Amino acid sequence: MALIVQKYGGTSVGSVERIQAVAGRVYKTVKAGNSLVVVVSAMGKTTDGLVKLANEISPNPNRREMDMLLSTGEQVTIALLSMALQELGQPAISMTGAQVGIVTEAEHSRARILHIETNRLSRHINEGKVVVVAGFQGTSNAGEMEITTLGRGGSDTSAVAIAAALRANFCEIYTDVPGILTTDPRLVAEAQLMDAITCNEMLELASLGAKVLHPRAVEIARNYGVPLVVRSSWTDAPGTWVTSAKPQGRSLINLEIALPVDAVEFDTDQAKVALLRVPDKPGVAARLFGEISRQKVDVDLIIQSIHEGNSNDIAFTVTTPILKRAEAVAAAIAPALRSQSHPKSDEAEVMLEHNIAKVSIAGAGMIGRPGVAAKMFATLAEAGVNIQMISTSEVKVSCVVNAAECDRAVAALRTAFEIEAGGREQGAGGREQGAGGRGEILTPNSCTDEINRVSTPVRGVALDLNQARLAIRQLPDRPGMAAKLFGLLAQHNISVDMIIQSQRCRVIDGIPRRDIAFTVSRMDGENAKTMLTQVAAELGWGEVVLDSAIAKVSIVGAGMVGQPGVAAKMFEALAQHQINIQMIATSEIKISCVVAQEQGVKALQAIHAAFELAGSEKVVVPA
Repeated sequence: MALIVQKYGGTSVGSVERIQAVAGRVYKTVKAGNSLVVVVSAMGKTTDGLVKLANEISPNPNRREMDMLLSTGEQVTIALLSMALQELGQPAISMTGAQVGIVTEAEHSRARILHIETNRLSRHINEGKVVVVAGFQGTSNAGEMEITTLGRGGSDTSAVAIAAALRANFCEIYTDVPGILTTDPRLVAEAQLMDAITCNEMLELASLGAKVLHPRAVEIARNYGVPLVVRSSWTDAPGTWVTSAKPQGRSLINLEIALPVDAVEFDTDQAKVALLRVPDKPGVAARLFGEISRQKVDVDLIIQSIHEGNSNDIAFTVTTPILKRAEAVAAAIAPALRSQSHPKSDEAEVMLEHNIAKVSIAGAGMIGRPGVAAKMFATLAEAGVNIQMISTSEVKVSCVVNAAECDRAVAALRTAFEIEAGGREQGAGGREQGAGGRGEILTPNSCTDEINRVSTPVRGVALDLNQARLAIRQLPDRPGMAAKLFGLLAQHNISVDMIIQSQRCRVIDGIPRRDIAFTVSRMDGENAKTMLTQVAAELGWGEVVLDSAIAKVSIVGAGMVGQPGVAAKMFEALAQHQINIQMIATSEIKISCVVAQEQGVKALQAIHAAFELAGSEKVVVPA
């Protein structure tokens, strides 16, 4: 007999008939010998209707009262589903978040879960009842017992957190699609269903706008080793398993806020190749990385900074043993990239840098916490370590630094993020892991990471149309500048996604300066620009430029490691459709490109086709 947590979204419980269908599925699962907790969302568009009512009363409603209002939506669903189960002869009880014992921070509309008191929940389960829980809500730990909500995707978060607290065998997320698909079926009807995906891959896809699972739910699953499966509410198809490494025993206290970083990693076996002043037009990255792929040069980080005039800089890191080969490729292709219409001083130039190291912090808890990257940059600044390159993903922030400063950087980061030393080193390119290191992989449905890696290096393609890009020109190139910039954003609760530091350095008034660009949520763009413009002169920065007409298209896959042709294929797909790449950022399992907003959907479709991710059947998403 298994203990299972099931979650049903608003579409799945959008009418009386659908609630009765869910009750039938739950009843069938119980009769198969399982114990069940069911987490539900509000019916259909109930939450949207409640928000509309509030806005008719007030243009800026009080957040406490909004939590009080929105929490009622789920209470309707839990009562109706419990009644439906009782009509089938199945004992059931409905419980609000407060009754279940979901204790959260005292942050209205965006609370994180601190812990779950499971005594009452366990008692009802042991009595043979199905416990139907209101998702999306909890209660603050303060004496006032304030109702709080968890923000967007809160029911997913509630379900996985309850599964972790109860140590359930697995958690099933029921939705309106058959599982996790290679891309959004609304944009590509032939999107293909995946049998399995790793938590790290899912974190990237979820954070990039794939709305099947909320990143916070995936974060909890990864941190506590909860096996997740995403299934359709309308069929009995097996769905998609989200697999994770078994954790090394993480406390269930401060469930969502403890240890956002669980590892500090480093690699001293790195060198950097930068091409400066390459033409800013479609096909340049495709040509460069196509040749790199043909020469079997394996690239680690890739960054392309924002354009300056009609040119861009592209930089990439390689392992030291293949630096000569990478240098030869870059030097051979640089003349072909040069524009005949510009004077010689503006021609493409190859710049090499030895004696560098990559230092990274890793952990699923970084999502939506703007202070984590800022803390990394501040820690390096305090240690006197200057940052040469920055690359970010949802689960990792990497900085390229001088190799002589690597040990100092790693020690400072371990102290700042409370990571104990004692991980394992691997040769010159050693990387060390702290708490929560990788362990045995859970493999439901007989799907393993290795199968995924061999068969399909790219698992999914995602498009984010809700980002804006900010660029700060002529930022002084010295320790502490990135810390100050991203610390200010963190103080204003503005989360940053991609961060690119230009390779081109200019000396102005005796001070070396570089441009830095980063993306934020579009709704934060204007506020961020206003705030940064106010302090730019005081801090010696140049102009602050905002561009809201961008799209970010990304590929994700654990199997991309060690396959230099993947980036080239992505860039070539964009070049063939005359889509210009404005920025590039990579991690081990993700490559992201910023393109013009109006070309975003075409870019996604082109890349999805290039990697042959389409299936033979069309996915129809119910209304």
